Amino acid sequence: MNSAQADAYLRRLGAERPASPTADALRELHLRHLKSVPFENLSIHLGEEIVLEEKRLLDKVVGARRGGFCYELNGSFGALLTTLGFEVTLLAGRVYGDEGRLGIPYDHLALRVRTADGGDWLADIGFGAHSHHPLAIGARGEQVDPGGTFRVVEAGADAAGVRGGHTVAEAADLDVVRDGKPQYRLEVRPRVLGDFVAGAWWHSTSSASHFTRSLVCSLVTEEGGRITLSGRSFTVTGVDGTREVRELASDEEVLAVYRERFGIVLDRVPVVGGGDGGS
Repeated sequence: MNSAQADAYLRRLGAERPASPTADALRELHLRHLKSVPFENLSIHLGEEIVLEEKRLLDKVVGARRGGFCYELNGSFGALLTTLGFEVTLLAGRVYGDEGRLGIPYDHLALRVRTADGGDWLADIGFGAHSHHPLAIGARGEQVDPGGTFRVVEAGADAAGVRGGHTVAEAADLDVVRDGKPQYRLEVRPRVLGDFVAGAWWHSTSSASHFTRSLVCSLVTEEGGRITLSGRSFTVTGVDGTREVRELASDEEVLAVYRERFGIVLDRVPVVGGGDGGS
């Protein structure tokens, strides 16, 4: 990413170029991203190819003013942070599903970001409803965030951070816990964007992936709540957790919400399976 591309990305976020790659700068960029770029899986249901290459990600997120899911959002955000002088490492995660089972390898992409003032952070703007701010990756206590109470603990630890009898290899991994419930397990070894191609393909095509079975477009509001459009159901979640759900009656209403609330201009309404992505 060159300087002009980084400036265009920052305009997309409504953010200024930071004077230095500090923890405060990372915190601001992280939150601005969540408020500006939707978490969405519309490409899967519109028949659009998902390509994990930096230029294609920038074309989508910055040029087309779209969003994406973890590989796209954290992939593009990591490229921006690197250009701005942050030290960024891509990490692979496996998401906890039903009954505590872990998902496929390369199920999730998150970022480890080191800042010029000595910070070491877990940045993740690609997990849907998650932390609004980066989490201190080395801290083992509770981290209170507008998105919940988080812990980053050694793999296999319970919600209180106590480990059971696990191997040394397992202890190298980290579990990210939100409000007492494990969200995903991170490997700490560095990865590159190309490592996640198989995971992105699986999530875009497999009938076992929740992304092929549902539509989602979600964004943090300026007030700190959240708006979400799932099919024709539009949900506004307040800062206090209150929810208002409205069913949209027509395609015109759906397209208007995408356009006016998420900044996404579409020429047709995405429908589950409309892109023939499921298998």
